[in-house]
Amino acid sequence: MTAERRAKKNLCGGATGRVRGEFGDLFRVTATHTLYLCYFGLREPLVQTQVLPYLRELVRGGVRVSLLTFEPRFREAWTPEEIERERARLADEGISWHARAYHKRPSLPATLYDVAVGARLARKLIGSEGVNVLHARGHVPALMAALAKRARPATRMVFDIRGFMPEEYTDAGVWKAGGRLYRGVKRVEKFLLASADAFVVLTERAREIMFAAGADADERGRPVEVIPCCVDFRRFAAADAASRDELRRGLGVEGRRVVVYVGALGGWYMTEEMARFLAAAHREDPTTFSLILTQSDPSLISTRLAALGVAGEDFFVGKVAPDEVPRYLRASDAALSFIRACYSKLSSSPTKIAEYLAAGLPVVTGAGVGDVDELVETERVGVVVRDFTDEAFRDALRRVEELRREGDLAVRCREVAERRFDIARVGGARYRRLYESLRVADRGLRIGEGADSDV
Repeated sequence: MTAERRAKKNLCGGATGRVRGEFGDLFRVTATHTLYLCYFGLREPLVQTQVLPYLRELVRGGVRVSLLTFEPRFREAWTPEEIERERARLADEGISWHARAYHKRPSLPATLYDVAVGARLARKLIGSEGVNVLHARGHVPALMAALAKRARPATRMVFDIRGFMPEEYTDAGVWKAGGRLYRGVKRVEKFLLASADAFVVLTERAREIMFAAGADADERGRPVEVIPCCVDFRRFAAADAASRDELRRGLGVEGRRVVVYVGALGGWYMTEEMARFLAAAHREDPTTFSLILTQSDPSLISTRLAALGVAGEDFFVGKVAPDEVPRYLRASDAALSFIRACYSKLSSSPTKIAEYLAAGLPVVTGAGVGDVDELVETERVGVVVRDFTDEAFRDALRRVEELRREGDLAVRCREVAERRFDIARVGGARYRRLYESLRVADRGLRIGEGADSDV
């Protein structure tokens, strides 16, 4: 290999090269190559809307990006031709895709096996492809990254904390609070926090709990960024281009007040309370139409709506293609989000909130979830419900109508979404800033190492 080719590989291939002068090795030049570890499958909506858009933003910032996903039913769900086609498509976007099979049962052994597989591949890519940043989305991928980093200590690790995982399991009643599983995972979490070189949290509340309010670094100087679940406004371009009246005619909801909910039912999502709120909306205004777009079993809410007196022709519950969601939102008048409030949810940033606002919709939301209370009340883009009674529901509906009568509400909602949740202006910019912080820290360390070696 010629010196010219070696230099090109060092600068463009993510490897580390030395720049030599008459005084010897003064500093090393490192191109950032990140491996993003994700414990979901590539086709899952979360990956399509909350992983790939951020990775494209990193590519835009000059970061070389590799992606590792864990695919459910890998052999059955993917043909070799589909894998190669998807790999080629992502490569055209600057993303090198690696996939491994996801194992579900038995739960703990299966997860530990996947962790070992992920850590092994990460170590391999550090050596063979010059990966120098391991970006872990959540606790399980962070364990993969931390184990790989132990073998390759110079590698940087970004712990992208998607929630308070141990507390989520206890809040959900899956684990006993203070029990053996909880204590064990908290010990692992402590190891992950110690191993990381930079952090991402979803909410200001989470930053305040884990680090300090407004802190851009922890006590060791490791950078901390708050990056909420953002929205790609390009998804809304087609819906924005069409007139709202045209969209409503196409959906058959002309002359009706449309209240929409997008997302899962059951579990954290307060299906009973949402059904009661929607029933109250129908009683308060008989023109109301309830639109529930969900991948969950429709009977979870349709049965309750019928029992509460909402006629079948006055609501729809079902699936629509992800690309169609902006069109349905654009045709609506108000949006709903009731998520069970608990300690772990202080770390949550519901994607639906950003999508609702991007569509120009005021939000009716419960309290105690991430930064949503502050957002809705400070920006005046909806109503926070703190008491799930019929009286509170009627009051919330009245206040939403007052906001809608102001005339500029839709514009205000979209402006807030762009300022707080735009994938390019907020998500991408903050991820690039975090990576630049790592580069600066790494540059200082490398120069220091070089100086020491010259003494």
